[in-house]
Amino acid sequence: MDLKGKSAVITGAGGGIGLAVARAFLAEGADVVIVDLNEEAVKKGAEKLSEHGTCFGIAADVANEADVKNYVTFAEEKLGKIDIFVNNAGIEGKYQLITETDTANFDAVINVNVKGVLLGLKHVIPAMAKHKSGSIINTASVGGMIGSPGMASYIASKHAVIGLTRTAALEAVDHGIRVNAVCPAPVNTRMMRSIESGINPENPEGVKDGFAAAIPMKRYAEADEIAQLMLFLASDKASYITGSQYTVDGGMNPN
Repeated sequence: MDLKGKSAVITGAGGGIGLAVARAFLAEGADVVIVDLNEEAVKKGAEKLSEHGTCFGIAADVANEADVKNYVTFAEEKLGKIDIFVNNAGIEGKYQLITETDTANFDAVINVNVKGVLLGLKHVIPAMAKHKSGSIINTASVGGMIGSPGMASYIASKHAVIGLTRTAALEAVDHGIRVNAVCPAPVNTRMMRSIESGINPENPEGVKDGFAAAIPMKRYAEADEIAQLMLFLASDKASYITGSQYTVDGGMNPN
C-alpha cells in the first residue's frame, strides 16, 4: 500500500487512532500534516513523527470554520496538495441517560463529531477537486450502527458521520474523490478510559472487562489495527470503494 508521493491531513492526531494513522502513513512514504486541538500534543507529535518522514503539525478546533480553512490552507502550502484526508477528530462526551442529558454536553459532542466532520468535508473536497482525485476517511464507530445506554450524544453523532459519509461520497464522486467511514469497536485509547470511568468511577477495569467480554475476540482493538484499514482505504488498492462503512470490531458485527 505504497503512499509515496501522497500527501495526507489527519485530524485528532495528537494521540490515539489519529497518531497511529500518521505513523502508518509515514511508514508507507506519505507526507503528513497532523491536526489537533491540543497545541502541545501537535508540537510534540510532529517533532517525533518527523523522525520517520515529512510531517508538519497545526493546532485547530475542527468545529471552528476559520480554523478548518486555516489547516487546509496550511496543508496545501506545506505539502502542495491534499491526496488523503482522515477526518478523525472526535470526543466521547459524558456518560448520561437521555432523561438526564445535559444539553451543553450534547451540543459539545455534536459540535466536534458532526460539525467538525462536516466542515472538514466542506473545505477539503474543493481542495481535492482541483486535482480530480482524493480519498477521505471519516472516523465513525460501531456506535454509529447500534444503541448504547448512557451514550446518546456520542451514538447520535456517529450515526450522523455515517450519513455524512454516504452523502459526501455521492457529491464528490464526479471529482474523482472517494469517501468512506471506518467504524471501530472499543479501542485501547484514552477515550475508552474516559468512558469506562464515566460508567463506573469506582471500578473502570470491571467496565472494560465487561466490554471486552461482549466482543468475540475478547479484547479491545489497538489503534494500529484501525490504522491498517485506513491505510488500505487511503491507497490506490481501494480505487473502487466509496460511500461505504467498514467495521473493525473483533467480530461484533453490529449490522
